Amino acid sequence: MLSVNDIHVYYGSIHAIKGVSFTINRGEIVTLIGANGAGKSTILKTVSGILKPKTGTISFQDRSLLGVPPHKIVAGGLAQCPEGRRIFQQLTVADNLEMGAYTRPGNELADSLADVYDRFPRLKERRGQMAGTLSGGEQQMLAMGRALMSRPTLFMLDEPSMGLAPLLVQQIFEIIKELNDSGTTILLVEQNAQMALSIAHRGYVLETGRIVMNASAHELLHDDMVRMAYLGGI
Repeated sequence: MLSVNDIHVYYGSIHAIKGVSFTINRGEIVTLIGANGAGKSTILKTVSGILKPKTGTISFQDRSLLGVPPHKIVAGGLAQCPEGRRIFQQLTVADNLEMGAYTRPGNELADSLADVYDRFPRLKERRGQMAGTLSGGEQQMLAMGRALMSRPTLFMLDEPSMGLAPLLVQQIFEIIKELNDSGTTILLVEQNAQMALSIAHRGYVLETGRIVMNASAHELLHDDMVRMAYLGGI
């Protein structure tokens, strides 16, 4: 479904991503794990069209994404839930969700809202509430729901557990697994490597802009180097 081949990405003179290649097959959950500053979010922004690679190729469903504007990438079936949620705080929950459907035909709005409210009942309860007054967990649900309003076939999530209590983290990951079980392919960037690998099919380990390891999630969970570096030695 997604093929990233030998991309190099720069921030000015800083070489942030150094020849990264990976693939995602339809129906998978694939996770990118690594320390802060390893380049995980930069990769997602590059796939989304927000950043441009200096060299390399990116294709989604056999179509090149190079030079495609971000809104057209979303319309083509690839959506991102960004790090830090980035909700519209001065808009209501319902208005935030409608913003997520801007690439879809108007006659799909009601069905898309119903799907999101079914998956996130808390958002339905608070649909008239200003988004900035929601709790952290509710804001994360809203950010995910907003991205799902575009009906993506590939859903990219950037640090969905950030700043959340353990019980909410568990709930968010259960929702991610349910999305995958219902047919959505997932690319997950996550600091909580234990949780990410517990639901993923495959994983890639990123260090200072390079992929240094890739394997099944089960293999990575039981790899000594990964356990010491990212799983607290458990």
